[in-house]
Amino acid sequence: MTTPPTRDRLIRAMGDALQRKGLHGVGLSEILAAAGTPKGGLYHHFPGGKTELAVAAIEQQVAELCALLDKLLPAASDPVAALELWTTRAQQLLAASGFQRGCPLATVALESEVDDIAIRKALADGFAAIRERLALAFQASGKIANAAGLAALIVAAYEGALLQARVAGSVAPMELVSATLFPLLRTQLQGNVHD
Repeated sequence: MTTPPTRDRLIRAMGDALQRKGLHGVGLSEILAAAGTPKGGLYHHFPGGKTELAVAAIEQQVAELCALLDKLLPAASDPVAALELWTTRAQQLLAASGFQRGCPLATVALESEVDDIAIRKALADGFAAIRERLALAFQASGKIANAAGLAALIVAAYEGALLQARVAGSVAPMELVSATLFPLLRTQLQGNVHD
């Protein structure tokens, strides 16, 4: 098995750090050690240092999440089934990490400051991309009047439940949100708002 290029290793190491510790909870030396690269490698690929690397890691994780949603949403006969798979997968990954790896977007968003302009833009773009994927799936159903609002609600519920599950060390908050939200979504989809 070949070793991934330095740039990819740095992005993966930063992505893992963002999920576990957030942006300010991890130092460059830890990221460099995890990536197996010297400091010069970081600045060669990311002249903007830690911030530029964090933006790249956020964008990579958003791309992976959107690719997963793009795969799940069209493959499911209804968007709720796809969301159930998405949240079940998130619960499994969270539990498998010992409740250490949360959502990199939420973890970083909670600690970002007004001066973190590039970070906040990457986060805002990431959340918007996820909401857009969900909204398009609901629009395609032809039965949802406010697909954008519903997508925003789902992302907010997902992120809030994930944060609660992480600090509780239990997927119970995610299960509770899923058990409440998904039947409501199914009811909405079974009605025909546009008739």
